Amino acid sequence: MLEVDLAIVGAGPTGLFAAYYAGFRGLSTAVIDALPEPGGQITAMYPEKVIYDVAGFPAIRGRELVANLVEQAAPYNPRYLLGVRAEQLSYGADGRPVLALGDGESLTCGAVLITGGLGSFTARPLPAAESFRGTGIVFFVKQLDALAGQDVVIVGGGDSAFDWALALQPIAKSVTMIHRRDKFRAHAATVARVQQLPVQMIVNAEVSAILGDGRVSACEVTVRGEPPRIVPADTVVAALGFTADLGPLADWGLTLNRRHIVVDSTTATNLPRVFAAGDISEYPGKVRLIATGFGEAATAVNNAAVAIDPSAHLFPGHSSDVG
Repeated sequence: MLEVDLAIVGAGPTGLFAAYYAGFRGLSTAVIDALPEPGGQITAMYPEKVIYDVAGFPAIRGRELVANLVEQAAPYNPRYLLGVRAEQLSYGADGRPVLALGDGESLTCGAVLITGGLGSFTARPLPAAESFRGTGIVFFVKQLDALAGQDVVIVGGGDSAFDWALALQPIAKSVTMIHRRDKFRAHAATVARVQQLPVQMIVNAEVSAILGDGRVSACEVTVRGEPPRIVPADTVVAALGFTADLGPLADWGLTLNRRHIVVDSTTATNLPRVFAAGDISEYPGKVRLIATGFGEAATAVNNAAVAIDPSAHLFPGHSSDVG
């Protein structure tokens, strides 16, 4: 049986910063995530996306932020349990939480911090792609350079679709956006920037078929009231969003507000020694930003430290004082 002071469920930015801060407080940690790499949703879906609202970084790509967070935590040797889920929560005779993991292992800890972001997520499918057996259909872009010189079709009208259009237009042969309405859910400023670029926008339309022999070569696009047209495509980016759920966490007995975990001002949940921070947590006035998650991670770790050892101080001092 594995033992640590703090089990962090979720290896996104909030969880990674919590691993650093717990190490700073002298706590041993294990970071658990169903994904095979640290970084959570950023690594899995938006590694090339530029983030502008992280304090101290005017702009930083997702993969660079994750690499920095991993490096920041590294001196404290967090144990990464990746590609495995935290399935069940129970309590030992001494009151400490015990996590049953999906690989059959058990993890005893002084406290649990849930930083699972949106929980488990699944990309929404592109209906026209269901009968296509070739390659060239993706739901997110892991490496922009892989699409350089290609005809790229982006399906969707949300922030992700416009972010990809903005990033790919300078390097792709062509970028075409297809959306089923003439209104977009993306941030208005981003939409305006894309509209100034040589990006073809086809609205009130849907991809009715994917064409190609073994690999995408074109899309059949149907605009309402018009005959189908053919749009060249080497890659189709289906930026249709994703569905998310809490997975096994939903059965732990946590107080939930839809798919979010309700916490108090200390980030404590209704369960003993279980805390939550980042996008997965909920309280009045909650603002879901990476920057907010970093602050919540520090609050959670400090309160967890006291739950683990009641003689510990809530505030350990500033890192600049310790060195």
